[in-house]
Amino acid sequence: MPEQVKAGVPENGQVSSRRLVVQRGVFVGMSPIVNDDLYVEFRQGSGQRTRHRVSLDKGARISTNTYFGRFAASYWQRWTTVEDVQVSLRIEGEGRHRTRMVASDIAGHRRIVGTVDGSGSSDVVLTSSLDKFVDGGALWLEIDAANEPLSIEKVEWSVAAPDLVRPVSVAICTFNRAADCAETVAALASDATVRDLISTVYVVDQGNDLVKDRPRFVEAADTLGDKLQYLRQPNLGGAGGFSRGLFEASADGADLADVILMDDDILCEPETVLRLNAFANMTVEPTLVGAQMMYLLNPDYLNVGAEDVDLRTLRHGQRVPKALLNTSMLKKRQERRVDAGYNAWWTCLIPAEVVRSIGLPVPIFFQWDDVEYGIRARKAGFVTVTLPNAAVWHADFYWKDFDDWARYFSTRNSLVVGSLHSDLDTKALSRQFFRQIAEYLVGMQYGLAFTTLKGIEDFLDGPDTLRDGGIEAMASIRTGRAKYSETVKHDAATAPVASNEMHTQRAGGEPSLMRLILVKRALDQWFGRVQGGLVNIPREDAHWWHISKFDHAVVTDASQSGVRIRRRDKVAARTLLIRTVKVLRRFREQAPAVSAGYRSEMPRLTSRENWARLYGK
Repeated sequence: MPEQVKAGVPENGQVSSRRLVVQRGVFVGMSPIVNDDLYVEFRQGSGQRTRHRVSLDKGARISTNTYFGRFAASYWQRWTTVEDVQVSLRIEGEGRHRTRMVASDIAGHRRIVGTVDGSGSSDVVLTSSLDKFVDGGALWLEIDAANEPLSIEKVEWSVAAPDLVRPVSVAICTFNRAADCAETVAALASDATVRDLISTVYVVDQGNDLVKDRPRFVEAADTLGDKLQYLRQPNLGGAGGFSRGLFEASADGADLADVILMDDDILCEPETVLRLNAFANMTVEPTLVGAQMMYLLNPDYLNVGAEDVDLRTLRHGQRVPKALLNTSMLKKRQERRVDAGYNAWWTCLIPAEVVRSIGLPVPIFFQWDDVEYGIRARKAGFVTVTLPNAAVWHADFYWKDFDDWARYFSTRNSLVVGSLHSDLDTKALSRQFFRQIAEYLVGMQYGLAFTTLKGIEDFLDGPDTLRDGGIEAMASIRTGRAKYSETVKHDAATAPVASNEMHTQRAGGEPSLMRLILVKRALDQWFGRVQGGLVNIPREDAHWWHISKFDHAVVTDASQSGVRIRRRDKVAARTLLIRTVKVLRRFREQAPAVSAGYRSEMPRLTSRENWARLYGK
């Protein structure tokens, strides 16, 4: 087999006659919660599998036409100049065997592109041109054990290496998720090949439950050695934590390295680091390369194939047309190439050239920092690719209740990002905000209405609201929300209500003429024309148009860990409605000038000097 480059910068930086490993055969996940059929499937017969070795019993057949087993041929053809990909593997055994390289197209039609028959132990090499995959399609292996058991290992997909292979750093920021963060670092440290290609692992600890005190972290630190840098700083949110990694990696005198930003509370798949780094080394232009997200509580399911943002309505996390959404990857394969507008920072590689060109992220603490950076990078000529078959597992979004302090940052920061990269349609957005807040009020979510209004108000205070990176805003919104009783989550068994008086009220079908229904529900709430008594409403029925029919409701929290108690409060509703009218009038009048202020302050906000000030350096 040809000599291969697996990690790091090769000796003298010259690798023109060698190959770069871009994907390995992985057959078992990093956790028992992950179905191993996401890596390899036994299509016939049985066998055993370990992380990088799979054994087939006599007559068995395996396929790597799986989430992690496929090679994303369409993406490699579209974004790189790689002309062909080679897969090599070692077969151990006494009997006959057949190895096929199989391809698909955008419609999932299967075709065989190469076959090797053999017997006994042997090395197998197959090659496929990357010339029929622009719009979609992938490659994978199918292997048969004919008359005797056999084992397969050292499966490596490789391409002709570039003149220089750049290493990558990893930046993980954490706030009081010490156990989760320690496991993520341990996962990176557990894979020798991945360790070799990593230049530095930055762990930015912003909490008081320190990661460095966890035994798993101590073990990982011993393994990583001087590649690990543990940094302490004030809690500046995800924006501040991730920016610290970019700040350190791009410092004068630092080795030129791309940086993978990685959440602390993910289930990490180290192979994803290898695949992102390899792809980034081969793209025609410096490219942000993001991992896909699988659901942590439903590990077979993909969140979305690729995302974009609609700045007109200030909505991020929008599915790219034709992308898979909330899909079991045991049942479905992503054949179509879909192009992302940005990639969330659960795991995303940022090229060194991007940081050098556009600077650091905006200090907006949390929410929309990844969106803004992706938009700014694209404007500067750097696209984002969300790479299939490279993923991490992250907490399922629909298990997080919408009525949360995070709504403040989502509201405020969406307006900041909209100001920086578009012309806000203040009339349309005023109507949109009024509709949202009206629904919160009739649904007896007064704290959520306050949270949204506070986000708009603080946006209108201009760039100075970002002066401390979000520390004051975080404290303020928590204090403000605490004044509204329905923002408090109670244990279902001990909630301060009379359970014997409570009965469940299920929702019927969703009504039509929603605007008319909203007006009717608002009047009913105002004049008390609602059903009295205490009702219980399951999460799946917690629609504003249903809850607004009652006076007093116990509503299941989206996390399923407790309940919220909502009660009609005419005084709060009136106060918040008046405040809404005033705030939105101010928004229409002042937003254009405020937006210009954010744009003029952009260079300062994203500068190394500003971030150094926030870090106390």
